[in-house]
Amino acid sequence: MVEDTSLQNHECPVARALEVIGDRWSLMIIRDAFDDIRRFSEFQKSLGVAKNILAARLKALVEVGVFDIRPASDGSAYKEYVLTEKGRQIFPIVIGLRQWGEHFLFQPGETRSVLLDKATGQALLPMEVRAANGQQLGPFDCHRVRRVEGD
Repeated sequence: MVEDTSLQNHECPVARALEVIGDRWSLMIIRDAFDDIRRFSEFQKSLGVAKNILAARLKALVEVGVFDIRPASDGSAYKEYVLTEKGRQIFPIVIGLRQWGEHFLFQPGETRSVLLDKATGQALLPMEVRAANGQQLGPFDCHRVRRVEGD
């Protein structure tokens, strides 16, 4: 008997999110989409990923509603992968990973990419988790409970 290892029905939202966007290629595709990459060939060139892997990840991201496929904006015969609202909501996740990586995974003087605010040219402030009253929270200031939607 084959054990179902899917997390799609897990009660934990983190587990379900990882089922959708938890592999590196999916997150890198989404990251590139935030940099306005839209075509299969552009994703493939940027990432250097095998075409079969890219095709499978894009197909899965379309199926779960992270991307829509649309005709190319330049009127050519190509198709473009455009982030949906669901996909755009992944932005804070990508920023959180970026900021963690900037903080912990680079040595002084090492070359890295930096994300800047287009309007000001300034670096982004570090992300913070805040309570309803605005107080900054850390991991030990929160706890999880089980809840049925509507309770």
